[in-house]
Amino acid sequence: MSRPFAASASARPDRYRWTIGLLLGAGVLVNYFDRVNLAVSHDALVGSFGIRPSTFGQLSAAYSWTYAACQMPVGVVLDRLGVRRVSLWSIAIWGVASLAAAFAPGILFFFAARLLLGIGEAPTFPANAKAVGMWFPQAERSLATAVFDSAAKLANAVGVPLLGLLLLAIGWRLSFVFTAVLSFAYLGLFARVYRDPHRISLRDLVSSQPEHVDAETARGLPETLLLAAAPPIPVRRLLAQPKVIGLALGFGAYNYVFYLLLTWLPTYLRSSLHATAKQSFLFTGAPWIFAFAVEMLVGGLLTDALIRRGRDASTVRRTVLLVGMLCGLGLFGTAHAHSISGALFWISLSIGGLSAAAAVAWSVPSLIAPNSSTGAVAGMVNFSGQVSAIAAPILTGYTVEHTGGFVAAFGIATGYLLLGVLGYVFLLGRVEPIDVRRALAP
Repeated sequence: MSRPFAASASARPDRYRWTIGLLLGAGVLVNYFDRVNLAVSHDALVGSFGIRPSTFGQLSAAYSWTYAACQMPVGVVLDRLGVRRVSLWSIAIWGVASLAAAFAPGILFFFAARLLLGIGEAPTFPANAKAVGMWFPQAERSLATAVFDSAAKLANAVGVPLLGLLLLAIGWRLSFVFTAVLSFAYLGLFARVYRDPHRISLRDLVSSQPEHVDAETARGLPETLLLAAAPPIPVRRLLAQPKVIGLALGFGAYNYVFYLLLTWLPTYLRSSLHATAKQSFLFTGAPWIFAFAVEMLVGGLLTDALIRRGRDASTVRRTVLLVGMLCGLGLFGTAHAHSISGALFWISLSIGGLSAAAAVAWSVPSLIAPNSSTGAVAGMVNFSGQVSAIAAPILTGYTVEHTGGFVAAFGIATGYLLLGVLGYVFLLGRVEPIDVRRALAP
């Protein structure tokens, strides 16, 4: 069993846990370089493989098929094996997948490489959510979550221009080699730095008790001990929890917009607003920079600051969730934009608000579920998100191909966001633990 802190950090646990937070953020940055590289390579892949918009939509979704399929089992495996062991295998697999894409001789091989990438990166966000729940107190979790989740936006802000210019200079294949090298470098860094903390069990808290508690014993435990020491809640029981359903619905709506923009924004700027290839790469970064800043400042720093000052934690988190989702509705303004500056304004408003909400949403699994079930809940939520990640590029591709524009595509995303708002309001409700005793009852 791992010690609470690495040897170098045993005297400074506060510094070490923030080192962990930055390490998780670096991992998200690297694996989103892998994801965004496909959107950047759109025109080059069309030239190499002769694909249509609908085919590119399916190719963009390939990664998400395996990513989504792995979410439920990954959550359970994380709760059993721990973050370190699962993540080391995960990073190695996604590095191999990036390398395979670089040398793909045809579209089918490239498609297979994207499927492998989905398998490799599937544990990333559930593992990060679980790690934050283990390493950080509740009053710091919004900022810790924002550190790793905002890295996805920073990757788009930095990655699209960087990889786009790299592609123009050395070609799309070497740009995929570049992301593979980054992945293997991160594998070495993670192996050196990350350790799972010692798992809190009832034996640590009440020396006369067994390692885990059963449903009968759980009835007499205080809430704080129950959340730390409860055994895993069966998956079927978690799936029946309104809070889990509401969180999954809201996160799915957010991720639909995220992947629509991740996979189609450069193409939208070129086809609808007549930007050049270089302009589309550079302009695409602007909304993501704004999203990164808003997520860190509002979803992270402001949320934690208000909670530390005594504001009701649930009210603060629900406010950020709902206001952020409502800002996301600004995406519909993009459908009627007639200039690049106008489109970037509406896109920035939308993804900025959604990013602030996402930081809070990723902290919720560790706030509503016991430690032994956090990975499973995070996997369920991310499964919903990845179903949306599959649907967004495919529906957008078919819609663009048959309507000749993006108005209907942005309208579909706006409707989904409205459903997400309703899920947060009526199903998630207050951000507080589910009834663990009832969930464990025979």
